[in-house]
Amino acid sequence: MKRRLVFKILRYLGLAKIFKFLFQRDNITIILLHDIDKKRAEMTFSYLSKEYNIIDLNQYIEAHKKRDFSKIPKYAMIITFDDGHINNYQMLDAIKKYKTPVTIFLCASIINTKRHFWFMYNKLPIPKSELKEKSNKERLEILKKYGFEQEKEFETPQALTKEQIEEMKAYVNMQSHTCFHPILPKCTYQEAKEEIEKSKEILEKEYNLNINAIAYPNGDYSNRDIKIAKEAGYECGITVDYGFNNQNSNIFKLKRISVNDTDDINELIVKASGLWAFLNTRNGKKQKYGYKESIKE
Repeated sequence: MKRRLVFKILRYLGLAKIFKFLFQRDNITIILLHDIDKKRAEMTFSYLSKEYNIIDLNQYIEAHKKRDFSKIPKYAMIITFDDGHINNYQMLDAIKKYKTPVTIFLCASIINTKRHFWFMYNKLPIPKSELKEKSNKERLEILKKYGFEQEKEFETPQALTKEQIEEMKAYVNMQSHTCFHPILPKCTYQEAKEEIEKSKEILEKEYNLNINAIAYPNGDYSNRDIKIAKEAGYECGITVDYGFNNQNSNIFKLKRISVNDTDDINELIVKASGLWAFLNTRNGKKQKYGYKESIKE
């Protein structure tokens, strides 16, 4: 209740509206969500479609390549979802209703299986934050010790099925989120290369998708990972670094505002404006994810 009250106060004091005018009017905002149900999708797309000019990620990529932003509207926003959770299918009706461009970044080796996302596994004696600091090999070894393997099939799926993707892809821009959602800078060069390249290959060959963008899992990336992505044929990379984007942004370090999968309209309004992330990360100076040096091999 206290948290909801904070968002209500920030909204009705007009701070979110002021922040929106100052920072979103002439920039492109990319927001991040993960796993909203049908009811939350209705609220989210209803509000965002009224308050922002929602554009597709590809429109921004093309404008950036041509150095021509004349067709990018004021208060432009790109809506993205990471991972490809099975509940993403529930928002298809709202996407159609509000004609809202959406991009979903898929974990190519988890979709259409009963494999699970490692970060949703709850039978661990150590915090996930600590696990993220381990090398990829160490992380997988610890997970295996406590009953999780990334290729293990469980009883129920956590990610979208092929049939759902086929139905959604006429309305949704499906892109890459690697194969198994590792922390890329904690991977060896070969591990990172396989995760980045194979994901693109699977999504293009098995799902007939045009893959030109990658969202770095957990928002962590290194210069090595960017180089691999460029060589693999990606045209842009999406981070979770705080901030907004314009014609001068690094196309492989696009910034994104994290918006919680909330059912509270006040929280949505405040977070979509970027105000909450600005306060929470001290204008991006204090965040746990982002650019990192890749591990030494």
